Amino acid sequence: MTYCVAIHVNAGLVFASDSRTNAGVDQVSTYSKMHEFGVPGERQFVLMSAGNLGTTQAVLVRLRKDMEDSEAEISLATAADLPSAAEYIGQVSLSEQRKYAGGGHNAGFDPQVSFILGGQIAGQDPGIYLIYPQGNYITTSPTTRFLQIGESKYGKPILDRIIDGETSLADAARCALVSMDSTMRSNLTVGPPVEVQIYTRDRLSLGPRIVLADDHPYLREIRQSWDLNIREAFKNMPPLRPSLFKSSEDA
Repeated sequence: MTYCVAIHVNAGLVFASDSRTNAGVDQVSTYSKMHEFGVPGERQFVLMSAGNLGTTQAVLVRLRKDMEDSEAEISLATAADLPSAAEYIGQVSLSEQRKYAGGGHNAGFDPQVSFILGGQIAGQDPGIYLIYPQGNYITTSPTTRFLQIGESKYGKPILDRIIDGETSLADAARCALVSMDSTMRSNLTVGPPVEVQIYTRDRLSLGPRIVLADDHPYLREIRQSWDLNIREAFKNMPPLRPSLFKSSEDA
């Protein structure tokens, strides 16, 4: 399984992904699910993937090949805006999935893959887009500042409670790490190394990627601190009062 999350705040974008792939209990491997594309000073993109690894790699090969081909009708180097880039990736994904769809010797094989695309083109606002296996996509809104793919349910509550437009990039990154750790704790098919990329609005270049192994001191500190504070918050919640157990007739 997989968990990837992208967060869009006023100051920029934050991306986080795990690195575990699972084709059965005895076929667990580590692959990066975060991929970078761009032209420094002109446009920068981060693409995260969840789903079939073969389809993902075929899509990535096609995207990089198109960027190098000056005669390509469209590529991530020439897309006019982020929606056009998301539409293009969706069509490439569909094309690769169709190669393996259907019955025959591929019966039971699922080629589907989902992507989150985020970034910025010079002169435009940054943004993030979730691209479904069917090729269509959605983006964020002022009230929904994050997008997830993969095993999303465990890491969603903290995002709902913390993230808004004014959240700093540093706090968004911390929130993404807590969201990731909550997911890893509840689902063993999501696992480290955890990768984090922070994009500052209008910079049009990407800084170093943060890579945290399971035994990394900071990831361990995040985990321990979150566990401790959740326990403390629970202890400080109002206790159940005897009056709550009275029936309406007693009242």
